[in-house]
Amino acid sequence: MVSKTYTINIVEGLHMRPAGIIAKEMVKFSSSVTLVFGEKRINAKSLINIISACIKNGAEVTFECDGEDEEAAIAKIEELAGQNFGE
Repeated sequence: MVSKTYTINIVEGLHMRPAGIIAKEMVKFSSSVTLVFGEKRINAKSLINIISACIKNGAEVTFECDGEDEEAAIAKIEELAGQNFGE
């Protein structure tokens, strides 16, 4: 398992567009991808689950990838985070 922690720097938080980008990209991987926010463990391949977590600007989140292509999945998350998740 590999993981990376990020601080969300999007005024509206993880709303529909960035959540959709995350889910759309993560579904391409066979590894499980979990978004950890506080006590919540969220399937990062599910747009609805990401949005319903109500992740606000300034929140700290950790992405955990576990499986055969976990390194590629975490690399994609790093790329998305570098682009501020499309914002």
